[in-house]
Amino acid sequence: MNRDSIFVSSVQKEFAEDRRAVKAFVEGDPLLRRFFTVLLFEDLPAADARPDAVYLDQVDRAALYVGLFGKEYGFEDAKGLSPTEREFDRATGRGKPRLIFVKGSDDRARHPKMAALIRKAGEQLVRRRFADEPELIASLYASLVEHLEQTGRLRTKPFIAAACPDATIEDLSVEKLDSFLSRAQAARGYPLPPGTPLKMALAHLNLLEGEGPSHAAILLFGRAPQRFLPTSEVKCMHFHGTGVRKPIPSYQIYKGTVFELVDQALDFVLSKIARRVGTRSSGPEAPVDYELPREAVAEAIANAVTHRDYASNASVQVMLFADRLEVWNPGELPPALTIADLRKPHASIPRNPLIAEPMFLARYAEKAGTGILDMITRCRQVGLPAPRFRQSGGQFIQTLRRPPGADGRENAVEVVRQVPDKYPTSTRQVIAALHSAAYPLSRAILQQAAGLRNREHFVNEHLEPLLAFGLIDRTIPDKPHSPKQRYRLTAKGNEYLKKIREEK
Repeated sequence: MNRDSIFVSSVQKEFAEDRRAVKAFVEGDPLLRRFFTVLLFEDLPAADARPDAVYLDQVDRAALYVGLFGKEYGFEDAKGLSPTEREFDRATGRGKPRLIFVKGSDDRARHPKMAALIRKAGEQLVRRRFADEPELIASLYASLVEHLEQTGRLRTKPFIAAACPDATIEDLSVEKLDSFLSRAQAARGYPLPPGTPLKMALAHLNLLEGEGPSHAAILLFGRAPQRFLPTSEVKCMHFHGTGVRKPIPSYQIYKGTVFELVDQALDFVLSKIARRVGTRSSGPEAPVDYELPREAVAEAIANAVTHRDYASNASVQVMLFADRLEVWNPGELPPALTIADLRKPHASIPRNPLIAEPMFLARYAEKAGTGILDMITRCRQVGLPAPRFRQSGGQFIQTLRRPPGADGRENAVEVVRQVPDKYPTSTRQVIAALHSAAYPLSRAILQQAAGLRNREHFVNEHLEPLLAFGLIDRTIPDKPHSPKQRYRLTAKGNEYLKKIREEK
């Protein structure tokens, strides 16, 4: 299938990240990438031609024009016109479909010529305003889907944006919407206050399909979302061992909006794990430290609820074991992302942008693309291994390791005896090397003993789990990245070796 090119206007520095985010999202979204590719002026190869002729030629070649208008007007040519205005005028003259997105609501802070350009565009077409990257992505998504419908290239909308059959506006809760608007205004400065008419608020969030609510609207603000989407529930289970065993000691199925699902699932996990309550010496409320960082657990659950495949018959599952927390959600990573990409700065490619934006506005999610990196940082700050991510049978699985002895029904030694049985031979070779050495060993020597070449894989899959379960420890614990860092076997590590020998 031939793909239409989209030319994204504006070379102002204020939109450098937004332009990249647009390109990453469109070309990574499973639906949009079938129909579109994105042209950015800065991606064009060097050419023996004037810059203004090059970008105007790109406007001519593009099937759609996307204009990002902000505070700056940009460099002015001899006639006092910026590239952004030249591009807009060229797209207008060539009869190109134009999608205009204006950042911010206060036009008084803009360059006078940019304010005039926004007014000129407003006289010709409907502009959309946005406050941040997630809102831009959600609005662009809705606009491109609408364009595909109008041109007949898309006969049915994506599931999350399509009308929810048999649902009406009366199936939405004004109270839940007002609660969201109050939180979004306080957390992100969202412009619509509580009390905004229901249809106006839904239109602003791109949640209306005709006169009725979309699936996304029902999931966000429905009185009883599972009446229309039964599998949108979240199943939470607690096992005292390290595997799935029946009967399940604690099993809860939660229903409600996406916000309520995250809150209920988070409360389930926090009620089952160990916690330490501090004193009120530094404030009116006593601080609570959980064995797993609360923020990391919340991020994992919010990821699953936000980015799951809602057309699937499967549900999100949150499973707490003696040694780990696993969060399963139906769906796969976008083709543009790999598991390895998640461990480094990466673009945000939300599966459900119409849900991702409200989750961001209500602070259930942070800036696009940083959530998983925050999870990794939070876990490492408290001495736990970095979370692990994997795909299995159409499910995306996030695993957070608990500290040894975390489950109240088992002491630390019993947990250590359970989990390491599953360690691969390469991990056992690390322990054996430490046992036979008369002095602590460096990471490089231990990696060599394990027979592994990839440093990141060795650290994440072997060294950190051994540290987390207390089988080895650092010689400089308060400086984990010191070049003089060495590792030594602990009493638990010696006990594990003894256990292995007894079983042979």
